[in-house]
Amino acid sequence: MTDREKCIAIIDNDCLQKSDAIVLLEGDGLYRYKKAVSLYNEGWANKIIFSGGITDYEYGSFPYSDVLPHLLATGVPSKAIIHENKSLNTKEQAHEVLNMASSNSWQRLILVASHEHQYRAYMTFLRQVIDLNQGIVLYNSPARNLGWFADSGWGLRFERLEIEFERIEKYSKLGDLATYEEIINYQKWKEKLG
Repeated sequence: MTDREKCIAIIDNDCLQKSDAIVLLEGDGLYRYKKAVSLYNEGWANKIIFSGGITDYEYGSFPYSDVLPHLLATGVPSKAIIHENKSLNTKEQAHEVLNMASSNSWQRLILVASHEHQYRAYMTFLRQVIDLNQGIVLYNSPARNLGWFADSGWGLRFERLEIEFERIEKYSKLGDLATYEEIINYQKWKEKLG
């Protein structure tokens, strides 16, 4: 078994702990917000950060103004929702959210992306968590049950999965993602915390 395969299993099956905030990454239309709401309602954290400032309907990047009414309609109070609106890509989302965590003394974050995007998103956030070295604990909890072969309006998830792994290769070479060894070591550290 390769380190890559081990990391896929680790990222895909993270064990959550109560956290300071749920990070809902912009993108994938309205498919991700229900997972963030579910985590909120289950008591995993008392804040949801909607991260992203892009509007690109053809790519699935719905703006905060489109997603917010859906969050509120589920009963999540507006005071529990924070909008990080500076970021324009996953790396910038990680940077902005981790700055927000540092400013607010948050130590635990739960990351919500779609199942095909979760690996690159987690690896991107973890790169910055490691580089900041502030002891932030990052958990992964992707939106699931989204279907691999139905067209979501911006392509099949099965095809987007291949694109995500191509991006993992590309951004790994640029040093933007945590390495497989770092993921494994971070998971060992995280599990010791309990």
